Amino acid sequence: MIAEELINQMIPPLKVYDTVDKALRWMDEFRVNELAVSKNRKYIGLATETNLIELEDRGLTLENVKLEFQDVFVMHYQHFYDVMEAAIKNKIQVVPVLDEVHEFIGIITINDTLAAFGQMSALQGQGSILVLSMPERDYSLSQVSRLIEEENVKILSAYVSPDELDPYKIKLTLKLNATDLTRIIATLERFEYRITAQFHDSSSFDMGKERLDMLFKYLDI
Repeated sequence: MIAEELINQMIPPLKVYDTVDKALRWMDEFRVNELAVSKNRKYIGLATETNLIELEDRGLTLENVKLEFQDVFVMHYQHFYDVMEAAIKNKIQVVPVLDEVHEFIGIITINDTLAAFGQMSALQGQGSILVLSMPERDYSLSQVSRLIEEENVKILSAYVSPDELDPYKIKLTLKLNATDLTRIIATLERFEYRITAQFHDSSSFDMGKERLDMLFKYLDI
């Protein structure tokens, strides 16, 4: 699931000529602490309730107000995990979405992200999660799939992300429809794939639960 599929069409952006009073009313109406501000279709930052509530002159337009998080956004094609990470790292409730020419196309709320997570978890069903690390030049999902399917196991979903420990490597997170990964791990390691983590539905921790717990922890802040 990607960012553009999660855009909340009910929440429009604020304009630079909108007032502080209007921004605060919209935040109350949409039950968010931030709203995106656009100018000539370009995203220029978030108006935050924390900043606006302290202003005495509610008639000020947003062009005269300090905006925040100008560099915080996701591209429309990014995975919804990236949306979650942007929200968590910056402690915001909405994440702006931009297109290829960096024009603003909408926002995603934390509730939208939680709904997407629940939908994905329901579709994936029972199984295990396996995380591999490899040089980017060696990445081939078709080869990994072949090795796994030879053990009569199916890949339910796959997600590629940068390896934080090495800029020349990537992490491949796989959701598999099996709980016993012993033979698969042995096969992958024989072909020099490095396994960095594995999680089972039967355990008290898995990759999806970790991300969901991060969101709930964020929402409690």
